[in-house]
Amino acid sequence: MTGPAAPGAPGTAPALTLADVAARARARTEPAVWDFVEGGAGEERTLVANLAAFDRVRLRPRVLTGLAEPDPAVTVLGRRWAAPVGVAPMAYHTLMHPDGETATAAAAGAAGLPLVVSTFAGRTFEEIAAATDAPLWLQVYCFRDRDTTRRLVERAGRAGFGALVLTVDAPRLGRRPRDERNGFRLPAHVAPANLPPGDYSSPAEHGRRGLDPGLDWSVVDWLRSVSDLPVLVKGVLSAEDAERALAAGVAGIVVSNHGGRQLDGAPATLDVLAEVAARVAGRATVLVDGGVRRGADVLGALALGADAVLLGRPVLHGLAADGRDGVARVLDLVTEGLTEAMALTGTATPADAGPALLSPAAPALVPAATTPRPAPARVTAPAVDAETGAAELRKRDLHRSVSDPVLDTMNFLNEVTERFPDAVSFAPGRPYEGFFETEDVIGHVRRYLDHLVAGGASPEAVRTALYQYGPTAGRIRELIARSLRTDEGIDVPPESIVVTVGGQEAMLLALRALFAEPTDVLLVVSPCYVGITGAARLLDIPVAPVEERAEGVVRADVEAVVRAQRARGRRPRALYVVPDHSNPSGNTLSRTAREELLDLAARHDLLILEDSPYRLVSPGPRLPALKSLDRGRRVVHLGSYAKTVFPGARVGFVVADQPVVDDRGGRGLLADELARIKSMVTVNTPALSQAAVAGALLAADGSLAAFNAAPARHYGAALRALLDALERRLPEEWRTAHGVSWNQPTGGFFLTLRVPFRADDAALLRSAREHGVIWTPMAHFHPESGGEHAIRLSFSSLGPDEIEHGVGRLAAFVRAEAARALDPAARTAEYAS
Repeated sequence: MTGPAAPGAPGTAPALTLADVAARARARTEPAVWDFVEGGAGEERTLVANLAAFDRVRLRPRVLTGLAEPDPAVTVLGRRWAAPVGVAPMAYHTLMHPDGETATAAAAGAAGLPLVVSTFAGRTFEEIAAATDAPLWLQVYCFRDRDTTRRLVERAGRAGFGALVLTVDAPRLGRRPRDERNGFRLPAHVAPANLPPGDYSSPAEHGRRGLDPGLDWSVVDWLRSVSDLPVLVKGVLSAEDAERALAAGVAGIVVSNHGGRQLDGAPATLDVLAEVAARVAGRATVLVDGGVRRGADVLGALALGADAVLLGRPVLHGLAADGRDGVARVLDLVTEGLTEAMALTGTATPADAGPALLSPAAPALVPAATTPRPAPARVTAPAVDAETGAAELRKRDLHRSVSDPVLDTMNFLNEVTERFPDAVSFAPGRPYEGFFETEDVIGHVRRYLDHLVAGGASPEAVRTALYQYGPTAGRIRELIARSLRTDEGIDVPPESIVVTVGGQEAMLLALRALFAEPTDVLLVVSPCYVGITGAARLLDIPVAPVEERAEGVVRADVEAVVRAQRARGRRPRALYVVPDHSNPSGNTLSRTAREELLDLAARHDLLILEDSPYRLVSPGPRLPALKSLDRGRRVVHLGSYAKTVFPGARVGFVVADQPVVDDRGGRGLLADELARIKSMVTVNTPALSQAAVAGALLAADGSLAAFNAAPARHYGAALRALLDALERRLPEEWRTAHGVSWNQPTGGFFLTLRVPFRADDAALLRSAREHGVIWTPMAHFHPESGGEHAIRLSFSSLGPDEIEHGVGRLAAFVRAEAARALDPAARTAEYAS
C-alpha cells in the first residue's frame, strides 16, 4: 500500500528510466507488499534469468538509412496498437494505488495501448472499461467451479473485452518464500472485484483451494463453448507446447514463465522465444512477457519473432509511484525508447524487425554449446612520446580498475576543494582537528615505551620495537584485544587480530583471502563506502548491491540477492556492512536486524565483513556490535583508529578468528592467512604508528569510549546543529512542496539529503562556483545506478559557525536548483552552454 504520490509533486524531477520509477515505488510501498509484487518462486533463478536474457541482447545500429520517422504501430487481432506493447495481467492493482486498474487502463488508453485485465482485478470490469478506449483482454484462471469461470468470461464480454488469455502454467501457484516469510495477507480493502464473495486474503491458499489443477487442452474448446472471443494461451515455453496450442485452435500464444513466479529454474522467456516463434510461423499471434525494462528490449523481442510484448511489474511501479501519471510515464519511457531504437537501427516498422537486427554474438542467437575461440594475443608497436622519445604506456594495456570511476571519486572531490578554497565543505568525513594537540603524539609514544619497560623489556628491546620492522601481524595485539573486550564485549584472543595500515588494508587483506574463485561475489549494502568497492575492483571481485531501505539493510533483500547470484552461477561469499551510522547514508541497524543478518549468514554460509568506525565517537547508548553477537564465527570485524585516535597514524586492525583447516588436517586461524598476505603487501604496520596508538589505548585505560567522550559530545552537537539549520533554512512547507527531505541519524559523521534535481558532478561544480558550498554526490557510493537525487553531507570536520554559514549557502543552492528543475528554459540554456 502506498501514500500520496510524491513523484508527482512540484519540483520533482521526472523519472528517466524504469529503474528510477521502481526506486520511487519501493520507497512508497510497504515491504511485504513490495515482496508480493517483486518476488518469484523458489530461489528466484527464473526471475533473474528473465532480466539477464534481455541484458545480453545487442542491437546492430544502421547508418544513413534515410529513415525520417519510424512508425511503431501494429495491428494485433484486428485492433490497432500505438506500439507493440501491452500491459500484462497482474492481480490487485489496488495494492499499489487506490484507483487500481482504472488508473492503469486510463494511462494505457491515453497511450493507445491494450490492457490484459487479471481475473483478480481489484476494480470491476465495467469501471475498467469506462476508463479506456484501448483494447481490453481478460486473463482467465480456470476454477474448479467452472460456473465461476463462465460467469467471469460472460461479464467481461458484456463489458466489451476483446479476447481471453488463458493462463496455462498454474495448475497450482508456485511456492514464493518471500510471501511465506512475510506471512503475506491482502489488506482488508483489497479483494477481487469480479469474483463471488469469499476469503481471498491469502492468494497462495486461495490458489490451492480454487484453481483447477487437472486442466488439459480440452479447456480451450470449453472456453470457446461459453464465449465467441478469441482465445490466447499464456505460459508456453517450448515449440512442442506451441504446436499443441495451434492444434487446439488458439488465436495467440504468450511466451511466459509467469514472471518467474511458477517453476523456478524454467528458462527465460527471451531464450525460448525464437524457438516458439519459428514453430508458430505466423499461424497465430506471438507475444512475450517477463523482463522487459527498456524500449530496446521490445525491439530485441520483435527481432526474435514476437509480434508484441506485455509489460508487467514496471506498470505496477508506475502506479505506486504516481497513480495514472506514473503508469503513463512508464509507458512513455518504453515506447519512446522503442522509437529511438528503431530509428538508430533503421527499422521503419515493427514488421521490419528480424534477426539481422541482432549482433551475431548475442547469446539468444548462439547455441549454448558454442565455445568462442580465444582472442589472439595483442601485439602492439612500442609507444614513445613524439617530442622526448620516452617510452609511453597505453592505458588500455593497464588493469581495467585504473579506468573505473570509483577510483576517481576522491580525486574529483579533492580537485573541487582545491579550486574553491573559500567554499564551506560538507564533503570530507574526517575528524574535527580541534581535538588534536601536537605534543600528544609524543606523549603517546613515550607512554608506550614506558609500558614496555614496565613489562620487563630491555633498552635494546625497546629500541628494536620502535625502529625495526616487527612482526607482520602487529606488536600491539594484546592491547587491542583488551580494548575490544572493554568497549565492545568482543572477547577474542590476540592471535586472532592482525594490525593493518588503516582500515583500508584490513579490507584488502580480507577480500584477497576470502575470494578465491572467479564466481565468488561480494555483497555490499548500497549506497556503500567506496573503499570496499574500490578494493573489490582492484582484485577483480564482482560486487552485488543490496539496496538499503530507510531502516537500513533488510534480511529479505539480502536473501533475494543471495539467491539471484546463485541463480547466475555465482557464490555469495561475504556481505560488507557498516551497521552503525553508516558511511554514506548515516543509517543504523536495529538489534533485530543485526540478529537476522547473523541468522541469514549461518543459513546461507555467508561471512559478514563488519566495519564500524563511528561507534565510539557517537553520542548515546550503543547497540551491540555484530561481532559481539557472533556465536558462529561468521563475522570478520574490521577496525580503524582513524576516528578514535587520529587518522595520521594510519592504523587499523582486523579480527579474523575463523578456524582454517588445511588438506592435511592442520588447523589455524584466518588471521594467520591474512598475515601471510600482508607480508607481501606492506610487510608490517609501521612500529612508530603502532606505538602512538598503543599509547592512546594505555592513556584510555583500555576504553576508547571514555577516551572519546568529549569528541562524541562534539559530533552529536554538530549533528544537531546541522539538523536544526536545515530545518530553519528549508522549512517543512517549502520542502514538502519541492520534494526535499533528509534522514535523522543518531550519530556518526554523515547525513543524507534528498533533492528534486540531479545531484551530480555538474551540480556540485555549480554549487561550489555559484554558492560557495561543497558536498558529495550520493551516486558515487552506488556500485550500480542510484543516488542521482541525493547528497551526502558530512558535519564532522566543521565547527558550529561553519555549519550555520554552510547550511545557508547550501539552502540557497538547493532552492536555485529546485527552481531550475521546474524551468525547462533554464535547463536548455545550461546544456547549450
